Amino acid sequence: MTSKLTYWGTIGVAAASVVAANPAYAAGTTAGASITNTATVDYQVGGVSQGQQSASNSFTVDRKINLLVEEVGTVTTNVVPGQTNAVTTFQLTNSSNEVLDFALAATQITGGTAAHGGTDSFNVNNVRIYRDNTSSGTVGSWDAGDTLVTFIDELAVDTPIRLFVVADIPTGLANNAVAGVQLRATAREGGTAGSQGAAITETTGANTAAKDTVFADTAGVNDGSRDASHSAADDYTVQTATLAVTKTSRVISDPFNNTTNPKLIPGAVVEYCIAVANSGSAAATTVLINDPVPGQLTFVGSSILLNGTVTSGTCNADGATGGSYVAPNVSGTIATVAAGDTRTLVFRATVN
Repeated sequence: MTSKLTYWGTIGVAAASVVAANPAYAAGTTAGASITNTATVDYQVGGVSQGQQSASNSFTVDRKINLLVEEVGTVTTNVVPGQTNAVTTFQLTNSSNEVLDFALAATQITGGTAAHGGTDSFNVNNVRIYRDNTSSGTVGSWDAGDTLVTFIDELAVDTPIRLFVVADIPTGLANNAVAGVQLRATAREGGTAGSQGAAITETTGANTAAKDTVFADTAGVNDGSRDASHSAADDYTVQTATLAVTKTSRVISDPFNNTTNPKLIPGAVVEYCIAVANSGSAAATTVLINDPVPGQLTFVGSSILLNGTVTSGTCNADGATGGSYVAPNVSGTIATVAAGDTRTLVFRATVN
């Protein structure tokens, strides 16, 4: 930058200057600081020492506005339909050379490619921003002790802080549906502690004697370079069970043919199989199956088998005894149907 100069004294001969050392920070010397150095000259005339001469130079350090918003982690946030308080995590660093406030904005994209390659297909609900409370709770992870914020107050130079964008996931979403979210911070100045400062204007034209302002930020995902803002993106990806239910029946025996080529006549025993297939990417849990027995049939006691398997579309009789019958309903709960798996409920009834 061009120096803001003030001179005192006169130097009549070559002088050596002395510069005071300053500590080095990533953000640089604090804005508004005055840097002064003084050169001195000692000389003689006719072997007699004369009065020392000196000259000083002073300038004010200008203000560099710079910040960085980053996603913490490099993978999508997996969620399930209906989940509340789903968390994406970001970090904000004040890389300016002055303490500043930062306005925050969490937004959602509409269609297009999300941060981790999926196509945005839905919006989350109840979007909020929290600041990590490093004095209580779990540092680095969202918890009830964190502070709901719309801006960051008086953020020190070279100080990174963790921010959480928290939202609720709608119900009824398909497996692998994606919602893209973005967090933007914008530098603000002034204001009292606890209040958001005013927008910052970059100094135009020639360097002045005052504390000028230069925007030095790079472009983020939804802001441009040198605009006193920066932004980053993350996304939510739905990982859920996708269930398909099939119901089949077969005749086991009849009173005349027994088990050899039995027919569906009165007195015949029929076996029902209800198969639940999960083609999703997450397990389905507490899968409750309920099936009313038709009035033309009579339930065969203790015939319910739960958590059986299927081979080539045919139900196996390998389930465990369980379930219940409360006329006319057969019911049973399968604890887990894993992703890519099929589990069954099998029971028998007699044709009236």
